[in-house]
Amino acid sequence: MRYTSIIQQWKKPTISLPLFNLVLSIWVGIGLNIAFYKQLTSLTPYQGYPAILFLIGSSVLITAAYFFIFNLIHWRSNVKIFAGIWIVIGGMSAYFVNNLGIIINADQIQNMMQTNTTEAFDLINIRLIVWVVFFILVPLYFIYWVNIKKSTFSHTLCRKMLYSAISLVLVFGCAYLYYVDYAAIFRENRELKGMISPQNVVAASFSYYKHLQPPKNTTIHPYGRDAHQFIQTATHQTPKLMVLVIGETARAESFQLNGYDRATNPELRKLNIINFRNVSSCGTATAVSVPCLFSGMTRQAYTEKVARQRENLLDIIQRAGYKVTWINNNSGCKEVCNRVERYEIPESIRKQWCDSKGECKDEILIDSLNAYIQAIPKNDKTPRLIVLHQMGSHGPAYYKRSTHQYTPFQPTCNTSAIQGCSQQALINTYDNSIVYTDHILASTINLLNKQTQFQSALWYLSDHGESTGEHGMYLHGAPYQIAPSQQTHVPMIMWFSTAWRKHQASTVRCIESQKNDVLSQDNVFHTMLSLLNIHTTTLQPTLDLSQQCKPQLQNRA
Repeated sequence: MRYTSIIQQWKKPTISLPLFNLVLSIWVGIGLNIAFYKQLTSLTPYQGYPAILFLIGSSVLITAAYFFIFNLIHWRSNVKIFAGIWIVIGGMSAYFVNNLGIIINADQIQNMMQTNTTEAFDLINIRLIVWVVFFILVPLYFIYWVNIKKSTFSHTLCRKMLYSAISLVLVFGCAYLYYVDYAAIFRENRELKGMISPQNVVAASFSYYKHLQPPKNTTIHPYGRDAHQFIQTATHQTPKLMVLVIGETARAESFQLNGYDRATNPELRKLNIINFRNVSSCGTATAVSVPCLFSGMTRQAYTEKVARQRENLLDIIQRAGYKVTWINNNSGCKEVCNRVERYEIPESIRKQWCDSKGECKDEILIDSLNAYIQAIPKNDKTPRLIVLHQMGSHGPAYYKRSTHQYTPFQPTCNTSAIQGCSQQALINTYDNSIVYTDHILASTINLLNKQTQFQSALWYLSDHGESTGEHGMYLHGAPYQIAPSQQTHVPMIMWFSTAWRKHQASTVRCIESQKNDVLSQDNVFHTMLSLLNIHTTTLQPTLDLSQQCKPQLQNRA
C-alpha cells in the first residue's frame, strides 16, 4: 500500500502556485524565444563572456517580466486555464518565429483572419506536428498533471506581493545594466517585440482589433464621382478590353526578364511585352497590398480604415462606363471587388483544374477568361476591365503551384515544411511556380491577341514578393521597414495589342521609356485611369506613367 501511495504521489505532484508560475515563466520566457535571443545578441557589439552575460541578463529580464504578470493574474482557481492559453498561443507563435523567421504583428493577425481553410491546411506539415506535440501538448499535459497546493488568501496575497517585488527588481535591474544597449537596439529594430512569444500575439491582436478589424455596417463613401471617359468610343471604333492580372507572391529577382540567370520566363521572352525592372509593392502581404493598390493612396499615406470606407479604382472605372469583372483563383479580393461583378466560374472548368479540396491551378483563369469573352455579344460595344487574381506562387506549398509540364528545375521540395528542404530544392520549387506563371501570362496574352472584338491590353504585377530562406526568413509579411527586397521588389509587365498601340502609340512609347525607372504600386491607380481614357480629379498626373513624357509636366519639373 505504501509503494502504491508513493507511485500515486509521483504521478500527481503538488507544487505551490509561485513555483508553477516560475516554471511557466521560464518555459515561456526562454524556451519559446530562442530566435529572439539570437537576433537580440547579434545586434550588440559584445563578444565572448560579455555577450553571454548580455544574453543571460536579457533572459532574466523577459522571464522576470512574465513572472510578474503571471503573479498578478494567476490564482489557483484560474491558473490552469490561463497557462493553457499562454502555452497554445505562445507555442504556435514560436513555431512561425523560430522556424520561418516570421514576425508577429497586426498585419500577420489580419492575414490569419483572412486565410481560408485551404491556405491554412498548406501550413500543416510534419515539422509543425512535431512542434505541436513537444511545445504545446507535452506542456499542456504537465499543466493537467500537477496539482496546485492550496493556500489561504492572505498567505497567497503576501507571497504574490513578495515575488512581484522580486520580479520588478530583476526587471529594472537588468534594464538598468543594459539600458544603453536596449535603447539603441529597440529604437532601430522596433519589430523585435514581434518575436517575443506570446506577448507578440496578444499585442498584435489588440492592435488588429483596434486599427484593422473590419467595421460592421460600414458606410462606403463615394470617391471619384466626376469620373467619365474623356474620349468617347465611337460606334465604328473598337472598344477597350483591359485585363489586369494580380499576381501572388512572385518576386522580381526570380524573373529571367529582370536578369535572373535561370529560364523562368521562356514564353514571355518571345512576346512583345514591356517589362518593368524596378517596381516596389505597397505591402508585404495580400491583405495590405491589394486594398492599397486599388485605393488611390500612396504607400506612405495608406490607411486600412480609409480604404475600407470609400470606393476604389474598380468603382471609379465602373462609374465611368466600363464593365468591371473580377475572376478569382485566390482567397478573395480583400473587399475591393464588393461592388463589381464577380464571375462565377463554370463547374465544367472547375472540374478540370480543381482538386477535391477546391484548390485550383491558375489555368482555370485562362479558361474562365476565354468563356467570359466568348459569351459577350458581338454587337456589345461596352469597354471592359477584367481582373484575374492568381494563386501564383503562394507558399509554403510551392510544389502545388505548377503542373508537371512546368517543373523544369529539379529536385523539388514536395512538402509545405519548406525549412526542412535543401535550399536548392526550395529554390527549384519556387522557380517552377514562376515558370507556370510565365505560362499563364503568355497564354492570356495569346488569347487576347486572337480576339478582334476589342483593342486589348494586359497589365500584370504581383501583390508582394516572397522570402525563401534569405536572411533566415521564409514566406512574407515582414514589417515593411525591415522587409528584404525579396518581399518588396515585385515583377510588373504590360502588353498592348496592335489595335491599342495604333490608337495610343505615343502613350505606349512613353510608358515603355520608363521600364527601367524606379516605380511602385502607387502608379497603378492613376496610370490605369489614364490608359482607360477616364478623367477624374482623383487622378494625380505625377503618378500617371502615361503623362511623364508630356512637355508641360517636364517644364513644371
